[in-house]
Amino acid sequence: MKNVLMIVGLMALGFTATAQKWSVDKAHSKVGFSVVHMMLSDVEGSFKISDATLTTTKDDFSDAQFELTADVNSVFTDVDRRDTHLKSADFFDAAKFATISFKSNSFKKVADRKYKLTGELTMHGVTKMVTLDGTLNGVSTNKAGKKIAGFRFTGTLNRTAFGVGTTIPVVVVGEEIELKANGEFVQN
Repeated sequence: MKNVLMIVGLMALGFTATAQKWSVDKAHSKVGFSVVHMMLSDVEGSFKISDATLTTTKDDFSDAQFELTADVNSVFTDVDRRDTHLKSADFFDAAKFATISFKSNSFKKVADRKYKLTGELTMHGVTKMVTLDGTLNGVSTNKAGKKIAGFRFTGTLNRTAFGVGTTIPVVVVGEEIELKANGEFVQN
């Protein structure tokens, strides 16, 4: 009986899913944002992704874990003066807080290719739990024969809850920030 249990245990280990590691393709990924200026127009910008990884054991990614780091000094709104102001202590204080990071706690499938991504976002030295809507855009194979997957994430957060631009009136720069991140990942 002891030998049978050992054989069954070894067989179960053979069927255990192996974690698949994926790395971000920086050339096809970015973190974008939009905020209302003067209660009149949307100002859009983006950050370069320093690093991002995806780990999963399931082909449908329903157990995926995401980690991401973005470079605050890479903020780009297409206006140099505004970018410099955003890096200052008035907003992101890039000299003190050079990165924005995210680490997921759950990635739940809610419909075909639709997910809820929940995790800890750290920005301006403040960490808060956020939930984003996720879409699996698709899975394919690149020219090198490696498996690739594309995701889109959207959501809203309050900038002042993270201590970003707290001295700037909300009639000048809105409190609610719309996030839109696109990530293309290559299986290692």
